[in-house]
Amino acid sequence: MKRGLLAAMLAVLLALPWWTGGIYYTNLASQILIAAMFALSLNLLVGYAGLTSLGHAGYLGISAYASGWLTTHLGWGQLPSAAVALASATVLAGVFGLIALRATGISFLMITLALGQVLWGLAYRWTSVTGGDNGISGLKRPSPLGINLGDPDNFYLFTLLVFLLLWGAIAVWVRSPFGASIRASRDQPRRMLALGYNVWLIRWITFVASGVLGSVAGLMYVYYHQFISPHSLSLANSAEMLLMVIAGGAGTLTGPVVGAALVVLLKNVASAYVDRWTMLLGVVFILIVMFVPGGIVAGIARLRRRRTRKAA
Repeated sequence: MKRGLLAAMLAVLLALPWWTGGIYYTNLASQILIAAMFALSLNLLVGYAGLTSLGHAGYLGISAYASGWLTTHLGWGQLPSAAVALASATVLAGVFGLIALRATGISFLMITLALGQVLWGLAYRWTSVTGGDNGISGLKRPSPLGINLGDPDNFYLFTLLVFLLLWGAIAVWVRSPFGASIRASRDQPRRMLALGYNVWLIRWITFVASGVLGSVAGLMYVYYHQFISPHSLSLANSAEMLLMVIAGGAGTLTGPVVGAALVVLLKNVASAYVDRWTMLLGVVFILIVMFVPGGIVAGIARLRRRRTRKAA
């Protein structure tokens, strides 16, 4: 049943450019997939490791800036630029993990917030490299195997491929024995220590993996917009991604995707009809917290279980 549903959803996603009837909706779908990739990477920390971060946008920004600067200022090709961007984000996540994982709970949250603001300040003030508030523009999309990603349909299909690879990798990882150790370290850290597990190392590996996956979303972000500015590293961007995870359902594989679709649609569609769309987003989030505190996916699962019990 689940495999059939997944196959049907994949068929719909693959056919989307031909049945939406416009470039606008294809681009909107690409934005949703990119946001979903970033939300999925953050969900590794928030949902599976139980570590809430408000500086996760830093990995998106560092990979986007590294790729953009190398291609525009040094004339590097897209592939080596992407490789250096991912490596830079990996090193950054490793160093930030050493700092942030000295604490848990609200202290961890505040440390990640501070680290994220440091990166934002650098992007805003280091104008000779980042362009300051003007950012870096004039970027070009890659052409893998000669495919023109400047075409919205081609770019959407490329984004869908990257999204499926990232989602599949996360699904395999969280269902592996190591994934079980991540959840156990979240729920019973003292018991895990008593059993001989290195809880700090498990969290650090998860922290780095989350940053690396976030940097993949950063590459897709800069390829889509062909522009990067300090806003990509801002607290507002980190908070928006955290909202996607919580609204959709932390600790699930589909929750962040649902949350990303909700926020992106509200931002792009509702904002065309409602001037204060952020207020509408706040109201929606309050309703989710009040009536489906575990997120939309968890709420739907509970509703299905209730109907199954009644039917039985």
